[in-house]
Amino acid sequence: MTRFRDDSESHPPMDYAGYKSTALRHPKQPLIALPHRLTEVTGPVFGDDRVGEHDHDLTQGPGGEAVGQRIIVHGHVKEDDGRPVPDTLVEIWQANAGGRYRHQVDRWPSPLDPNFTGAGRTLTDKDGYFRFLTIKPGAYPWRNHPNAWRPAHIHFSLFGRAFTQRLVTQMYFPDDPLFFQDPMYNSIRDERAAKRMVSAFDYESTEDHWALAYRWDIVLRGEEATPTEEPHA
Repeated sequence: MTRFRDDSESHPPMDYAGYKSTALRHPKQPLIALPHRLTEVTGPVFGDDRVGEHDHDLTQGPGGEAVGQRIIVHGHVKEDDGRPVPDTLVEIWQANAGGRYRHQVDRWPSPLDPNFTGAGRTLTDKDGYFRFLTIKPGAYPWRNHPNAWRPAHIHFSLFGRAFTQRLVTQMYFPDDPLFFQDPMYNSIRDERAAKRMVSAFDYESTEDHWALAYRWDIVLRGEEATPTEEPHA
């Protein structure tokens, strides 16, 4: 039997003073639970035909290879008891090697890379395993507080068997010197939970003369849950 543990300390509060814009966008009224109908919990179902063969590879653009340190990001999606979660749609988005997103409101004057969109997706296999080939993102400044810089990170979105089952989180890289002033990282009240957002350098999976590797497992709930933007039942 699956045991459901209280993991509220593993997730950031919706209103966090250290991250200024949360005061403007967090819900002001109590949340209302809406019952899910059968069609909302059973479909749409993501199948292999919804994901392209190369959607997991962010390094290849229309004019050639993206600029930057090529990296492999891989891991498993698991339940709290270690059971793998297959057929999960895992999507990522990130800044390029210079710390700039391909987004119209990103004004950071780092060059855009015409061969890097910064977005990819894949489905977990029967063992809950996922793998991306991408470019290590750069740090970038923002205006949350004086001299504010975001550590290198990759955003993750996980869909279950339907659009009503979505978790959003982000993965950091080990030994980043900017953790001390990052409000997203520091909003996690449980220090051990915050460290679960940090990937591990994986020398065994690093490929010679090709790419460094980082391993990051995602646990959906329980005492070892990966912190997500919204607490989940």
